[in-house]
Amino acid sequence: MQRARSGLVSILVALGALAAAGFAAASPPLAPQQLECVANGWNGFSVNVEGRPRMVLWKGPPGAWRHGAIVAMHGGGGRNFHWCVASSAMTAAQVRFSEMAVARGFAVFLLDSGDEVTDREGRGCGKVWDDEVRARANLDLPFIGAVIAEEIPAHRPAGSANHVFLTGLSSGGYMATRAGTHLQGLVSAVAPVSSGDPYGWHRVCDAGLSARARVHGVALDNDTGRRISEAGACESSHYRHEAPWDGAANAGSPVFRLFHHSFDGVHDRSCAVRLERQLALRGYRAEPTFWLQGDGRRSFANHLWQDAYNAPLLEFFERAGVRVRQR
Repeated sequence: MQRARSGLVSILVALGALAAAGFAAASPPLAPQQLECVANGWNGFSVNVEGRPRMVLWKGPPGAWRHGAIVAMHGGGGRNFHWCVASSAMTAAQVRFSEMAVARGFAVFLLDSGDEVTDREGRGCGKVWDDEVRARANLDLPFIGAVIAEEIPAHRPAGSANHVFLTGLSSGGYMATRAGTHLQGLVSAVAPVSSGDPYGWHRVCDAGLSARARVHGVALDNDTGRRISEAGACESSHYRHEAPWDGAANAGSPVFRLFHHSFDGVHDRSCAVRLERQLALRGYRAEPTFWLQGDGRRSFANHLWQDAYNAPLLEFFERAGVRVRQR
């Protein structure tokens, strides 16, 4: 009887926390880790995109947002709670990033990808962002645009800076670049982490090509045809198969800075170099890439978000905000 009463109390507390955090009854069901984020002070809302609710967690500092808002996107196979609860050691640095950002005066908005992306042959790719250029309409740009143009202003306290910054890990980094070049004038700066050029790659989502449960298939460079995990995979003398970019750089375009490990064993450093070159070719402003060196051995661990990125990345966003104010 005591155990049953305790369980009922826990459910009522969770429901109360959800209501206080801003979740409507029609919101998508929350995972236990998302409930833990809510219990730790995160708020939330859902955005209806083409009849499908998409869930966002967010947290801001007390009072005004001194530096503006950061939109963070998880990696392939991930969830938005990877930024607000360390469900494993692999995500602890991301949680520390969010905590540091809020402590420095940023609000942080955590987006969750869908699982409806397909490759060119119609095969499901798993839980990834719609981070390559396709003939069909993009599944995620309307969601990201609605969060930036409608939801963030609606939640922004008076006296806050109105800058919006994008970052993301791996697939989320590709999507951050895609959104930053698509949503001209709405984004102040973009910091892709462990990713590359969303206009220069494509997925082949044959589940037999990968052992991953939540992401299917492999990603290939458009010009070399090599898997992006291979050393030198994105090295090319021409980049003739770059897909058309969503927009050319202009006075309102965001500034970029890439964050990458030189011995990333999942997204080779040559793929970040490809993005560096394409940004420069199209006139986007960019600070020098932040490279981690490590011990010289390529690994999956070097692909993960690193604590060494946290302070430099936030300092980059702070500098970018100052530049926008000085225009």
